[in-house]
Amino acid sequence: MKIEIFTLATVLKINFKKCVNGFHLINSCNINEKIWEDLNSLIFTKSGIEVISKSDGSHLSGMDIQTSLGGISNKSSKYSLYRKSIDISSYRLTTACNLKNVGNVHEIVEEIKQRKNFNYYSIIAREEMKEKTYYDWLFIPSDYYLLDPSSYEWYPMIGKKGKNKDLQIGWCTNEINGCRMDITFSMSSQLWIYLEMTEELRQFIISSSEVSTKPKYNYIDLLDNLI
Repeated sequence: MKIEIFTLATVLKINFKKCVNGFHLINSCNINEKIWEDLNSLIFTKSGIEVISKSDGSHLSGMDIQTSLGGISNKSSKYSLYRKSIDISSYRLTTACNLKNVGNVHEIVEEIKQRKNFNYYSIIAREEMKEKTYYDWLFIPSDYYLLDPSSYEWYPMIGKKGKNKDLQIGWCTNEINGCRMDITFSMSSQLWIYLEMTEELRQFIISSSEVSTKPKYNYIDLLDNLI
């Protein structure tokens, strides 16, 4: 699969740029996760990669697109200042850990790994500027160690104020090359993954594009030009 991605890198890069620029010819809004699923499917199809099925915006966690390359989980994120880091949301883990039952690290990690029913994270990361947006497309194997919860050491997250002061309010990890994970019970025990954009992760950027977010057309103009 990695060889196939490398072989297709040029056409994927071109089609990403075309797709993102085409989207912003009409739309001023930035590309979010739901939009990214549709655009990513189009990019794959136009690049000769078969799209077998899509979740079509389902809020269920896990695989969003099934392709001939394998299962894809689509994520979107906004860069921190100077494109230094991104964060992505993942599974809600209320059945494995919550305020009433904090769970244990081994079972939580196993639960996360069992739910991972895809082969790649396909992440569109953006930096918003005045009337422009910069996009990076990252394509990362889902078992890459910085995205693997078993790579980290997990610790109880303890409340520092309010009614939960000194109580466990979640779980957090150590940092590996600036990357980490955490789970906060009050946020539906959702797993969050924080990635520092070092050169190690930048190797997974397939394509980048800076686009104007001032549309040139609207839907009526577009139809009038086609008729």
